[in-house]
Amino acid sequence: MSEQVPEVHGHCDPRFAAVRAAFEENFRERGELGAAVAVTVDGVTVADLWGGWADAARTRAWERDTVVNVWSTSKGPTALCAHILADRGLLDLDAPVAVYWPEFAAAGKEGVLVRHLLSHRAGLSGLREPHTLEQLYDWELTTARLAATEPWWEPGTRSGYHAFTYGHLIGEVVRRVSGLLPGAFLEREVTGPLGLDFTIGLPEKEAGRAAELVHAPAAPSGEQAAAFDQLAPAALASLANPLVGAGEANSPGWRAAEIPAANGHGTARAVAALYGVLAGQGSRGGRRVLSAEAAERVREGQGSCRDLVLGAGLGHETEIGLGLWLSGPHGSYGPNPRAFGHDGFGGSCGLADPEAGVSLGYVMNRMGPRIADDPRKTALVEAVYSAL
Repeated sequence: MSEQVPEVHGHCDPRFAAVRAAFEENFRERGELGAAVAVTVDGVTVADLWGGWADAARTRAWERDTVVNVWSTSKGPTALCAHILADRGLLDLDAPVAVYWPEFAAAGKEGVLVRHLLSHRAGLSGLREPHTLEQLYDWELTTARLAATEPWWEPGTRSGYHAFTYGHLIGEVVRRVSGLLPGAFLEREVTGPLGLDFTIGLPEKEAGRAAELVHAPAAPSGEQAAAFDQLAPAALASLANPLVGAGEANSPGWRAAEIPAANGHGTARAVAALYGVLAGQGSRGGRRVLSAEAAERVREGQGSCRDLVLGAGLGHETEIGLGLWLSGPHGSYGPNPRAFGHDGFGGSCGLADPEAGVSLGYVMNRMGPRIADDPRKTALVEAVYSAL
């Protein structure tokens, strides 16, 4: 049953009226609670919209500066940290990880390359031993366990989505090379200089403007358990060790932790700008973050395959570049197969299309049931390209 459409705030160029229409339709037809979307074309903002409620009880309006946890949309900015170091000659993407992180060579991982981490091909989609949420918050413990563990499959041969471990793997390499965890590195090198409202984790002083995440609609009784029973061990380790949902992500502990794969907090405006660095071939607002060559390298395909973790849920082959997913023949990021981006659990998205000069950021608090290609995101992406 459709709900009353809340007032939508912000601005949208007349040419992109379809984006406003799709955003409003998300509230009316697709169960949106609170959300924001921002679109830039050739570095110029053509849509910056927000509306709805920042909490389940609908007592707080979604404001211009409301931030929200964007789950795996965080992986794009995390990958950007590694590419900045590579662009400066401080990190070789074709070098073994153990060159920078010697302990990582344990359990047969001496041949795992940095590019394997970026492309979800390291075989470390999850830990083999039980790992609690509190342990995930412990950076030293989590990275030590990752260094010691044996891969689930031969590294470099196939991609298998590294839902949580991705950020600790890339992040520890960033820390070993730069001396900073990725959150601090991102702030120093990108979000601070560009004035972007995006952080890994969320400072306690900013908690008052954070939207409350709301669970996806419950699956029919027994259906979720049956789905988990069908997952391969590597998939279970990736998606359920630990098992995290909206409730955990609303907690002070989650917000205080450094989880670069999944606890980035920001506005749609900031997400569009971060992915806009890549859409702009390394530049944003006249400031160069990456060389054009380095920005292009981010979408260097590593081979199409059926993902070893998400394959059953996606139903088709996908291709991951060096940190982000390619749009490919299924058009996850628009009709340009070489456009690229990343979705966050439950619906959020960052998109970059250098050929069209387009970047998009979409954030929301009512989570949908999908890992990727939420219908709300898809409607917005289609609306953008219909206007070009």
